[in-house]
Amino acid sequence: MIQAAPQAVPPSSATPQTAFGKGFVTDAWYFLALSRNVAPASLKRYELMGEPVLLGRTRAGEVYALRDICPHRAAPLSAGRMVEHDGEGETVECPYHGWRFRTDGVCAAIPSLCEGQDVDPNRIKVRSYPVRESQGMVFVWMASDPRNPSAPDHEPPVFPSADSDIRLVEWMDFDSHIDHAVVGLMDPAHGPYVHKQWWWRSEKSMHEKAKTFAPRDFGWAMVRHAPSSNSRLYKILGGAPATEITFRLPGYRWEHIQVGEKQVLALTLLTPVTATKTRITQIFWSDHWVFGLAKPFLRAGVVAFLQQDGGMVNLQNEGLKYDPALLWIDDADKQAKWYQQLKKEWLKSRAEGRAFVNPIKETVLRWKS
Repeated sequence: MIQAAPQAVPPSSATPQTAFGKGFVTDAWYFLALSRNVAPASLKRYELMGEPVLLGRTRAGEVYALRDICPHRAAPLSAGRMVEHDGEGETVECPYHGWRFRTDGVCAAIPSLCEGQDVDPNRIKVRSYPVRESQGMVFVWMASDPRNPSAPDHEPPVFPSADSDIRLVEWMDFDSHIDHAVVGLMDPAHGPYVHKQWWWRSEKSMHEKAKTFAPRDFGWAMVRHAPSSNSRLYKILGGAPATEITFRLPGYRWEHIQVGEKQVLALTLLTPVTATKTRITQIFWSDHWVFGLAKPFLRAGVVAFLQQDGGMVNLQNEGLKYDPALLWIDDADKQAKWYQQLKKEWLKSRAEGRAFVNPIKETVLRWKS
């Protein structure tokens, strides 16, 4: 007689996750490009949350963002050019019929109109997005109601020691919803299995760790501490490095390392391209001498990390396509739970028109890695 295997009962500390990877955090700033990649008079096409976005800069230096669809016949405005006509200022000219749009999205002219024809171009508008340029980066505000957006009620984050020269930039597109990308980014236990470089960690070097976490603006931080002894990469910095790792909604993670008077900032920016694609941009700022000597090796390491994480995302997708419940455990998956709590509170506070209340409390988490 064959009996069905009993269904496993998860321990009380485990939390099945079923409503994950569905929607985006809105009314929030997302990183879109480096300032140095947005040249005067340039028109660049991006995709953000499945929306086509034209990111441009006027010859006068103003950065702007428009929905990259001409309302006339749907041609991408980014395929056009910037022009200047008397009384109009700098405008974006559609490549199809030459309709011209100001950087606030208002139509300035329709060349095919004849005198007496009853069409007012100023009543036609392309959706515009609030933009901020800060610390060498361009951020775009994605509103919860794009057709009737409210003004931004907060600014993009300011990152510590990000005012020095950018030393290293790498990026990669992951075939993943931003939720899974965030959880993978903050996961403390996958290192010995996914990142098996000799200069990082190995399965044999695993040991128990205990770190203090505390709430921060729209997120949390692993408060400043000495790096783990099995993290060999820190040793090339010399001295006694101390690091703090911070996460902030909707998708910012940065590690700020201090070695005496020298500093290193490793910033990871997650940009949701679509519901199934997330762009991971890794930027390093530093005044530490090691970046001048070891930059090629550091670049190779960053690329290796991204490729390994990307490969694991592809493996994970083999299971996610069946929409399984995900089992998260304390304490190794606590940050994943926090992210979901933050996201729920963000959406709820916006819907109720009240201030965001960070649900995270200071605590110590323990895991092996």
